[in-house]
Amino acid sequence: MVDGIYTLANDVVCNQLVALLNSIDVHAPKIPVCVIAYDDRLDRVREAIANRPNVTLLDDAVLLARWEDFSRQVWSTHPNALKIWQARGLADVYRLNSNHRYAVFDPDAPFDRFVYLDADTLLLNSPQIFFDSLNQHEMVVYDFQHKDPSHIFNLASSKLAETFSAEQIHDSIFCAGCYASKKGFFDANTREALITNLANGEAEILYMNAPNQSVLNYMVMRSPLTVYNLALHLPPDTCTGNSVTSSHFEERDHLIYDRGIRLTYLHYIGLDANLFNQLCSGLNVIFPYRDTFLYYRYLHEPQKRPKLTGKPVNLPPSLLKRGLRKLGLHQ
Repeated sequence: MVDGIYTLANDVVCNQLVALLNSIDVHAPKIPVCVIAYDDRLDRVREAIANRPNVTLLDDAVLLARWEDFSRQVWSTHPNALKIWQARGLADVYRLNSNHRYAVFDPDAPFDRFVYLDADTLLLNSPQIFFDSLNQHEMVVYDFQHKDPSHIFNLASSKLAETFSAEQIHDSIFCAGCYASKKGFFDANTREALITNLANGEAEILYMNAPNQSVLNYMVMRSPLTVYNLALHLPPDTCTGNSVTSSHFEERDHLIYDRGIRLTYLHYIGLDANLFNQLCSGLNVIFPYRDTFLYYRYLHEPQKRPKLTGKPVNLPPSLLKRGLRKLGLHQ
């Protein structure tokens, strides 16, 4: 059985990808990593992983197309999503390539069990807690998305209560930026059954502004998979937040602590890749937990760490608010 870590990236987020890979080097040095191609902008990604023997690139067009086709089938069942997106000038499913993350479940994917981390995260502790939990559960998450289900499902839909119980919504929803599971759960027959249920009226519960996250939650919750949220089960003296939108964390010795408890991972949710790219080009951009990002980004090449000059450029409040809107909470 092969355990591994997945992420999703292209050249636009390469600085964040390098920081994530370096943080894995520190906190999970023996675990293999697979970078799923977001699209074909991969020159910098290929260069970044060329000398990392434990890192591979998943850019199999046939495999990824399987999940793109599934995503199109899902959203074709929605009463108005495609029309709304077309009116906005989109020729396809909104953020279709983000759905490449579903490939982690494909029977042809490289890892039997996995942790998926968005490229805008840092691993700050061993991921073993996820793999240990997978011994008893099919899906393991660690976040506080349950505090705001409006960023997962359309709460105005009367179909929601018919599809999922309030208890299921509280216990099972999760942020799609970090989750652990096993491959092979969503075979062709399972996907076909999901499409049928959606076409029978359940599609209206999907949240259009975060399509990959909404559909992933639907896939998991409409299946027999059990979801185990560490945030709901860990003792209070060991549980932490994980989002950059939490202002009370402490940076110490290249780690981050929540009330003195070390974070397992930090998600820079809602922060545009341009902020990280500007920072890495030398612009003195200020955003939460910036020093921790810079440490891991330049871990193996400290001589290239930019000497930040000029007047500090504070993160526009609108960007942080956008992050809060994406997450729906401060944890």
